[in-house]
Amino acid sequence: MNKILFGALVVLTTSLMGSSFAIGKIGLVYASPILLVSFRFILAGILMATIVIILKQPHPTQVVNWVKIIIVGFFQTAGVMGCIFVSLQTITAGESSILTFMNPLLVIIFGTIFLKIRYTFLQWFGVLLGFIGVFITFGAQVDIKIGTLLGFLSAVSWAIGTLLIKVWGAPLNVWVLTTYQMLFGGLILLGSSFILEDPFFNVTPNSVFILLWLAIMASIVQFAVWFYLLRLGDPGKTSAFLFLAPLFGVLFGWILLGEKIEWFGYVGGLLIFIGIFLVNWESR
Repeated sequence: MNKILFGALVVLTTSLMGSSFAIGKIGLVYASPILLVSFRFILAGILMATIVIILKQPHPTQVVNWVKIIIVGFFQTAGVMGCIFVSLQTITAGESSILTFMNPLLVIIFGTIFLKIRYTFLQWFGVLLGFIGVFITFGAQVDIKIGTLLGFLSAVSWAIGTLLIKVWGAPLNVWVLTTYQMLFGGLILLGSSFILEDPFFNVTPNSVFILLWLAIMASIVQFAVWFYLLRLGDPGKTSAFLFLAPLFGVLFGWILLGEKIEWFGYVGGLLIFIGIFLVNWESR
């Protein structure tokens, strides 16, 4: 693949990742956060399940592997996306995206503690730089809102999901795992919606468009392009481009929501991107 097409696909998938924060925040006008994100992944999961069944992708035959997929779905979809969409009620789309994409930094810490994985000095320096960047992004203040905590918890949940996939994912077909963890995660979110909030969804042309965008473009298309790029080249080098996603999150927040970013937001964001880049650059 030539570099121009590769770069275009990188921009496409990371911009779709980033767009979900601003468009999700707009969607909160029409739906309660947990119900909206549950509909997103149930719809995406059903569509993807139809595709993997038609293509006859190998499904797990042991109950224990289905249980593992459900647990991955709990962290990777329900935990991450539930925290993101609820966080958008109190913080900006840009702030939520920056906090969420701290995930690669947390993978280093959790991987060291729980899986005894050894990382290089440069990777640890990236972790330190990333956390300093987060502190600066919020104006070097300790003004922590509930949305801030939820944004951070989304990164924690994503890091746990990443490590579970690393440990359990080898015998599972990657498309089957992706499909059903989204579907089960969406079902968990649907149940949680009736427990943790007063669920509502106002059906209008705008709300339907937002739901379809989140389910198809920001989930199915984004996953498909991202996995294609990971298989095409060096996963470590490709993963380094994840630092573009929070940049697009901030950009879409500015374009669609008029969110203003102070000077310290740019400085902190740059440090976070460099930190994530250093972590991923050495991961190969």
